[in-house]
Amino acid sequence: MKELWTRNKEIEFFQYSRKFATPEQLFYLGDDRRYYAYWPKSYKGKTETLQSRNSLIGNFTEKYSVDLLQDYANLQGWYAVQGVICKEIGLTAQSPADVVFCQSRNRIQKASDIFAIFEVKMSTVWNWELLKQNEKEELVCLGDFKTHKGNPGLLRSDSMLKAIGKSINIRVSGYYGSRIPIIILGNTPITESYIPKVEHLKNAGISQGFWSVNPIPLDDNGNNIKSTKDLGFYRFDTYEELITKLDELMLEDREYFSSMRTKKDLGRIIEIANQEDTYEKKAEKFLNLIRE
Repeated sequence: MKELWTRNKEIEFFQYSRKFATPEQLFYLGDDRRYYAYWPKSYKGKTETLQSRNSLIGNFTEKYSVDLLQDYANLQGWYAVQGVICKEIGLTAQSPADVVFCQSRNRIQKASDIFAIFEVKMSTVWNWELLKQNEKEELVCLGDFKTHKGNPGLLRSDSMLKAIGKSINIRVSGYYGSRIPIIILGNTPITESYIPKVEHLKNAGISQGFWSVNPIPLDDNGNNIKSTKDLGFYRFDTYEELITKLDELMLEDREYFSSMRTKKDLGRIIEIANQEDTYEKKAEKFLNLIRE
Protein backbone atom coordinates (compact mmCIF):
# COMPACT_ATOMS: atom_id res chain seq x y z
CA MET A 1 0.00 0.00 0.00
CA LYS A 2 1.24 3.52 -0.82
CA GLU A 3 2.35 5.74 2.05
CA LEU A 4 1.12 9.28 2.52
CA TRP A 5 3.61 11.98 3.56
CA THR A 6 5.34 11.34 6.89
CA ARG A 7 8.51 12.33 8.72
CA ASN A 8 10.11 9.18 7.28
CA LYS A 9 9.72 10.63 3.76
CA GLU A 10 11.71 13.66 4.84
CA ILE A 11 14.46 11.46 6.28
CA GLU A 12 14.48 9.62 2.94
CA PHE A 13 14.84 12.94 1.10
CA PHE A 14 17.82 14.09 3.15
CA GLN A 15 19.57 10.71 3.05
CA TYR A 16 19.10 10.45 -0.71
CA SER A 17 20.21 14.06 -1.33
CA ARG A 18 23.34 13.67 0.81
CA LYS A 19 24.67 11.23 -1.79
CA PHE A 20 25.42 14.20 -4.08
CA ALA A 21 24.69 17.42 -2.14
CA THR A 22 26.79 19.00 0.60
CA PRO A 23 25.37 19.70 4.07
CA GLU A 24 25.49 23.42 3.24
CA GLN A 25 23.24 22.86 0.21
CA LEU A 26 20.63 21.12 2.35
CA PHE A 27 20.88 22.82 5.73
CA TYR A 28 21.48 26.20 7.32
CA LEU A 29 24.73 26.42 9.28
CA GLY A 30 24.04 28.44 12.40
CA ASP A 31 26.37 30.62 14.43
CA ASP A 32 26.33 27.76 16.93
CA ARG A 33 27.86 25.48 14.22
CA ARG A 34 24.70 23.36 14.08
CA TYR A 35 23.02 22.31 10.81
CA TYR A 36 19.29 23.17 10.68
CA ALA A 37 16.69 22.40 8.00
CA TYR A 38 14.87 25.56 9.17
CA TRP A 39 15.82 28.24 11.63
CA PRO A 40 14.25 27.27 14.99
CA LYS A 41 12.08 29.96 16.55
CA SER A 42 14.44 29.85 19.53
CA TYR A 43 17.50 30.61 17.36
CA LYS A 44 18.95 34.10 18.01
CA GLY A 45 21.96 34.20 15.66
CA LYS A 46 22.42 35.48 12.12
CA THR A 47 20.07 34.01 9.49
CA GLU A 48 20.06 33.65 5.72
CA THR A 49 17.73 32.25 3.05
CA LEU A 50 18.58 28.81 1.61
CA GLN A 51 17.74 28.46 -2.09
CA SER A 52 19.84 25.44 -3.09
CA ARG A 53 17.43 22.93 -1.52
CA ASN A 54 14.40 24.08 -3.52
CA SER A 55 15.07 22.22 -6.77
CA LEU A 56 16.12 19.08 -4.87
CA ILE A 57 12.97 18.86 -2.76
CA GLY A 58 10.87 19.88 -5.77
CA ASN A 59 12.13 17.00 -7.88
CA PHE A 60 11.90 14.57 -4.95
CA THR A 61 8.27 15.46 -4.16
CA GLU A 62 7.25 15.28 -7.82
CA LYS A 63 8.72 11.78 -8.06
CA TYR A 64 6.99 10.89 -4.78
CA SER A 65 3.67 12.16 -6.21
CA VAL A 66 4.13 10.10 -9.38
CA ASP A 67 4.69 7.01 -7.24
CA LEU A 68 1.69 7.85 -5.03
CA LEU A 69 -0.64 8.25 -8.02
CA GLN A 70 0.74 5.62 -10.40
CA ASP A 71 -1.28 2.62 -9.19
CA TYR A 72 -4.55 4.52 -9.53
CA ALA A 73 -3.60 5.73 -13.01
CA ASN A 74 -2.65 2.22 -14.12
CA LEU A 75 -6.00 0.86 -12.95
CA GLN A 76 -7.67 3.30 -15.37
CA GLY A 77 -5.33 2.31 -18.20
CA TRP A 78 -3.35 5.57 -17.85
CA TYR A 79 0.10 6.66 -16.71
CA ALA A 80 1.25 9.18 -14.12
CA VAL A 81 4.01 11.19 -15.83
CA GLN A 82 6.32 13.90 -14.48
CA GLY A 83 7.15 17.12 -16.32
CA VAL A 84 4.56 16.99 -19.11
CA ILE A 85 4.63 19.52 -21.95
CA CYS A 86 1.47 20.44 -23.87
CA LYS A 87 1.59 23.75 -25.72
CA GLU A 88 -2.17 23.61 -26.43
CA ILE A 89 -2.82 24.39 -22.76
CA GLY A 90 0.21 26.51 -21.94
CA LEU A 91 2.49 23.78 -20.58
CA THR A 92 5.93 24.55 -21.98
CA ALA A 93 9.43 23.17 -21.42
CA GLN A 94 10.05 26.16 -19.14
CA SER A 95 6.79 25.57 -17.23
CA PRO A 96 5.65 21.95 -17.57
CA ALA A 97 3.00 20.24 -15.51
CA ASP A 98 4.48 18.60 -12.42
CA VAL A 99 2.47 15.37 -12.69
CA VAL A 100 -0.18 14.36 -15.22
CA PHE A 101 -2.56 11.46 -15.77
CA CYS A 102 -2.24 10.73 -19.48
CA GLN A 103 -2.59 8.16 -22.24
CA SER A 104 1.12 7.36 -22.69
CA ARG A 105 4.46 7.70 -20.91
CA ASN A 106 5.61 10.50 -23.24
CA ARG A 107 6.50 13.89 -21.78
CA ILE A 108 5.03 15.69 -24.80
CA GLN A 109 1.26 15.20 -24.85
CA LYS A 110 -1.82 16.35 -26.72
CA ALA A 111 -4.54 17.96 -24.60
CA SER A 112 -6.99 15.26 -25.68
CA ASP A 113 -4.72 12.61 -24.07
CA ILE A 114 -4.44 14.36 -20.68
CA PHE A 115 -6.95 13.33 -18.00
CA ALA A 116 -5.79 15.30 -14.93
CA ILE A 117 -3.04 17.73 -13.93
CA PHE A 118 -1.41 17.80 -10.49
CA GLU A 119 0.71 20.78 -9.47
CA VAL A 120 2.96 19.69 -6.60
CA LYS A 121 3.62 22.28 -3.88
CA MET A 122 5.44 20.31 -1.20
CA SER A 123 8.55 20.81 0.88
CA THR A 124 10.08 19.51 4.08
CA VAL A 125 7.54 20.19 6.83
CA TRP A 126 9.40 19.34 10.03
CA ASN A 127 12.64 20.86 11.26
CA TRP A 128 15.70 18.63 11.24
CA GLU A 129 19.21 18.87 12.63
CA LEU A 130 22.08 17.09 10.93
CA LEU A 131 24.52 15.70 13.50
CA LYS A 132 27.98 14.92 12.12
CA GLN A 133 30.58 12.87 13.92
CA ASN A 134 33.54 11.84 11.77
CA GLU A 135 31.96 9.83 8.90
CA LYS A 136 28.73 9.19 10.74
CA GLU A 137 25.65 11.37 10.23
CA GLU A 138 22.34 11.37 12.07
CA LEU A 139 19.10 13.28 11.50
CA VAL A 140 17.25 14.48 14.59
CA CYS A 141 13.74 15.94 14.37
CA LEU A 142 13.55 19.25 16.23
CA GLY A 143 9.79 19.76 15.85
CA ASP A 144 6.90 20.41 13.46
CA PHE A 145 6.34 23.56 11.38
CA LYS A 146 5.05 25.53 14.37
CA THR A 147 8.49 25.27 16.03
CA HIS A 148 10.52 26.84 13.20
CA LYS A 149 10.57 30.12 11.28
CA GLY A 150 9.89 28.64 7.84
CA ASN A 151 6.58 28.45 5.95
CA PRO A 152 6.64 25.10 4.15
CA GLY A 153 4.41 23.86 1.32
CA LEU A 154 0.96 25.42 1.04
CA LEU A 155 1.67 27.71 3.98
CA ARG A 156 3.85 29.82 1.68
CA SER A 157 2.11 32.68 -0.12
CA ASP A 158 4.43 32.40 -3.12
CA SER A 159 3.63 28.68 -3.49
CA MET A 160 -0.09 29.39 -3.37
CA LEU A 161 0.17 32.26 -5.87
CA LYS A 162 2.28 30.19 -8.28
CA ALA A 163 -0.25 27.34 -8.11
CA ILE A 164 -3.14 29.74 -8.72
CA GLY A 165 -1.30 31.42 -11.60
CA LYS A 166 -0.48 28.07 -13.22
CA SER A 167 -4.11 26.96 -12.99
CA ILE A 168 -5.37 30.20 -14.52
CA ASN A 169 -2.77 30.03 -17.29
CA ILE A 170 -3.99 26.56 -18.25
CA ARG A 171 -7.64 27.65 -18.21
CA VAL A 172 -7.10 30.74 -20.36
CA SER A 173 -4.91 28.97 -22.94
CA GLY A 174 -7.99 27.85 -24.85
CA TYR A 175 -10.86 25.40 -24.67
CA TYR A 176 -8.57 22.39 -25.21
CA GLY A 177 -8.10 21.94 -21.47
CA SER A 178 -11.63 22.80 -20.34
CA ARG A 179 -12.42 19.22 -19.31
CA ILE A 180 -9.11 18.55 -17.48
CA PRO A 181 -9.24 18.66 -13.66
CA ILE A 182 -6.42 20.59 -11.99
CA ILE A 183 -5.38 19.62 -8.45
CA ILE A 184 -2.76 21.36 -6.30
CA LEU A 185 -1.04 18.68 -4.23
CA GLY A 186 0.61 19.73 -0.98
CA ASN A 187 1.77 18.36 2.37
CA THR A 188 0.72 21.12 4.77
CA PRO A 189 -2.47 22.94 5.76
CA ILE A 190 -3.25 26.33 4.23
CA THR A 191 -3.39 29.61 6.11
CA GLU A 192 -6.78 31.01 7.10
CA SER A 193 -6.27 33.99 4.77
CA TYR A 194 -6.34 31.66 1.74
CA ILE A 195 -9.56 29.85 2.66
CA PRO A 196 -11.85 32.24 0.71
CA LYS A 197 -9.52 32.04 -2.31
CA VAL A 198 -9.39 28.23 -2.51
CA GLU A 199 -13.16 28.05 -2.07
CA HIS A 200 -13.72 30.51 -4.91
CA LEU A 201 -11.19 28.77 -7.17
CA LYS A 202 -13.00 25.46 -6.70
CA ASN A 203 -16.49 26.92 -7.08
CA ALA A 204 -15.39 28.80 -10.21
CA GLY A 205 -13.87 25.61 -11.64
CA ILE A 206 -10.38 27.05 -12.07
CA SER A 207 -8.94 24.30 -9.89
CA GLN A 208 -10.65 21.29 -8.37
CA GLY A 209 -8.99 21.60 -5.00
CA PHE A 210 -5.88 22.07 -2.89
CA TRP A 211 -5.16 18.63 -1.42
CA SER A 212 -2.76 17.77 1.40
CA VAL A 213 -1.42 14.22 1.62
CA ASN A 214 0.12 14.76 5.06
CA PRO A 215 -2.35 13.28 7.60
CA ILE A 216 -0.49 14.41 10.74
CA PRO A 217 1.50 17.59 10.04
CA LEU A 218 1.72 18.47 13.75
CA ASP A 219 3.57 16.24 16.22
CA ASP A 220 0.96 16.59 18.96
CA ASN A 221 -1.85 16.10 16.42
CA GLY A 222 -2.74 19.70 17.18
CA ASN A 223 -5.51 21.70 15.62
CA ASN A 224 -5.09 21.87 11.84
CA ILE A 225 -7.70 22.11 9.13
CA LYS A 226 -9.23 18.91 7.70
CA SER A 227 -11.26 20.57 4.97
CA THR A 228 -12.91 23.84 4.07
CA LYS A 229 -16.69 24.13 3.74
CA ASP A 230 -16.77 23.82 -0.07
CA LEU A 231 -13.78 21.42 -0.14
CA GLY A 232 -11.45 23.91 -1.78
CA PHE A 233 -8.90 22.46 0.64
CA TYR A 234 -8.91 18.84 1.80
CA ARG A 235 -6.50 16.82 3.97
CA PHE A 236 -6.24 13.09 3.39
CA ASP A 237 -5.75 10.84 6.38
CA THR A 238 -5.42 7.52 4.51
CA TYR A 239 -4.43 6.33 1.06
CA GLU A 240 -7.90 4.79 0.65
CA GLU A 241 -9.45 8.20 1.24
CA LEU A 242 -7.29 9.63 -1.54
CA ILE A 243 -8.42 6.89 -3.94
CA THR A 244 -12.08 7.56 -3.10
CA LYS A 245 -11.60 11.27 -3.82
CA LEU A 246 -9.86 10.51 -7.11
CA ASP A 247 -12.78 8.31 -8.13
CA GLU A 248 -15.23 11.14 -7.36
CA LEU A 249 -13.13 13.51 -9.44
CA MET A 250 -12.27 11.31 -12.41
CA LEU A 251 -15.27 9.07 -13.03
CA GLU A 252 -17.67 11.81 -14.07
CA ASP A 253 -17.20 14.22 -16.99
CA ARG A 254 -16.87 17.88 -16.08
CA GLU A 255 -16.38 20.99 -18.18
CA TYR A 256 -14.85 24.33 -17.25
CA PHE A 257 -16.42 27.46 -18.72
CA SER A 258 -16.25 31.17 -18.04
CA SER A 259 -17.73 34.19 -19.69
CA MET A 260 -18.82 37.79 -19.22
CA ARG A 261 -22.15 38.30 -21.00
CA THR A 262 -25.11 40.60 -20.64
CA LYS A 263 -28.14 39.11 -18.88
CA LYS A 264 -30.08 39.43 -22.13
CA ASP A 265 -27.49 37.40 -24.01
CA LEU A 266 -27.31 34.78 -21.25
CA GLY A 267 -31.08 34.47 -21.25
CA ARG A 268 -31.09 33.90 -25.02
CA ILE A 269 -28.40 31.20 -24.73
CA ILE A 270 -30.24 29.45 -21.88
CA GLU A 271 -33.52 29.53 -23.82
CA ILE A 272 -31.93 27.99 -26.93
CA ALA A 273 -30.04 25.36 -24.91
CA ASN A 274 -33.18 24.42 -23.00
CA GLN A 275 -34.80 23.23 -26.23
CA GLU A 276 -32.50 20.17 -26.29
CA ASP A 277 -33.87 16.81 -25.11
CA THR A 278 -31.45 15.75 -22.35
CA TYR A 279 -29.40 17.46 -19.63
CA GLU A 280 -26.20 16.44 -21.41
CA LYS A 281 -27.35 17.90 -24.74
CA LYS A 282 -28.56 21.09 -23.02
CA ALA A 283 -25.10 21.45 -21.44
CA GLU A 284 -23.31 20.86 -24.74
CA LYS A 285 -25.49 23.40 -26.53
CA PHE A 286 -25.00 25.96 -23.75
CA LEU A 287 -21.19 25.55 -23.82
CA ASN A 288 -21.05 25.81 -27.61
CA LEU A 289 -23.17 28.97 -27.63
CA ILE A 290 -21.31 30.67 -24.80
CA ARG A 291 -17.99 30.09 -26.58
CA GLU A 292 -19.09 31.54 -29.91
